[in-house]
Amino acid sequence: MKIIARIRSDFPTKFGIPRQSGRVEELTACIVFEPEYRVREAVKGLEDFSHIWLLWEFSQSIRESWSPTVRPPRLGGNERMGVFATRSPFRPNPVGLSCVKLEKIDLESKEAPVLIVSGADLMDGTPIYDIKPYLPAADCHPEALGGFATKVEQHFLQVEIPEEWKARIPEDKRTALEGVLREDPRPAYQKDPERIYGMPFAGMDVHFQVKNGILTVCEITGYKKSDRI
Repeated sequence: MKIIARIRSDFPTKFGIPRQSGRVEELTACIVFEPEYRVREAVKGLEDFSHIWLLWEFSQSIRESWSPTVRPPRLGGNERMGVFATRSPFRPNPVGLSCVKLEKIDLESKEAPVLIVSGADLMDGTPIYDIKPYLPAADCHPEALGGFATKVEQHFLQVEIPEEWKARIPEDKRTALEGVLREDPRPAYQKDPERIYGMPFAGMDVHFQVKNGILTVCEITGYKKSDRI
């Protein structure tokens, strides 16, 4: 398959990316087409849809071999499930599927058309193979069963960012960062309350600690204004 576009997001690494699309609606990203597909006629009519499907590659999780079972983070990484019953990136074919909100189509930039989306769960630079409109009548099934994913209690962390560090976060990135931290970006198998974690996000290095369900930002370094988004 041919790569038609790449995403530009605030996540230079996999760490901290929400486990599913749409979990943090404040996250914005840009979909930039490869030169061959940078044709305005190709997105004609797409502006009438509120959401789109992205078919993309787990480019950082490609392996020569595969396992029929994986350890879903949803189960704390302690129980194995069949790979086809999960959304694990470690699959026979490293293909991902995400539903994101289409905020606007930029037709003015030098790379136009560029799709501005929110709620994406993709790392910066991720290759995209296809884009399709989300159709509520066909794609929405309120009666659908969620399997083991719905049997695990949702948990969110309380996020505390001291004013000295909050002042270092660009105003247009604060809500998105708080949303990412609230989702608990730590690997499922790492719950050491004394450990300080570091997460790159939007040109910053965010350091935090989690104790008793409260995530506290300890330090923010390395911020530099980026023109990526």
